[in-house]
Amino acid sequence: MKLSEFNSADADTALLKMLECCGSRAWASGMVARRPFTDRIHLHVSAEEVWQALPETDWLEAFTKHPKIGEPSNLVWAALEQSGMNTAAKETAAAMRELNRQYENRFGFIFITCASGKSAEEMHQELVERLSNDRSEEIGIAALEQRDITALRLRKLFG
Repeated sequence: MKLSEFNSADADTALLKMLECCGSRAWASGMVARRPFTDRIHLHVSAEEVWQALPETDWLEAFTKHPKIGEPSNLVWAALEQSGMNTAAKETAAAMRELNRQYENRFGFIFITCASGKSAEEMHQELVERLSNDRSEEIGIAALEQRDITALRLRKLFG
């Protein structure tokens, strides 16, 4: 999609495009309200500003729209982003499922990482390390990871 097409799209269409990039309705609505974007830099700066201004509840909403690392997904971008899990050893995949369960029980939300380009082993190690964080630290890390995922998806959407 061209940025000019996004700028001139009706609000409902634009909202759906933004929800493809980030599952927070407040973030997507904020981005639609900021149109028109003069260029991709303006778009990305706005995405960051809108994201950082959101309360934790909106971050958590975005997290719920992600499949868990290592679990099948029908979301094309998520499946591509997590492709490092496709070659994971059975033991690594099983460990990821168990660690995902522990993480979600500990923090109350799923493990979020910008998985693009990461191997299964790298994601496994990151998950192990992040399990030792406290919730306050971890929500901040997860929000930064979501920000990075969103930026990646915006680049894909607007080529």
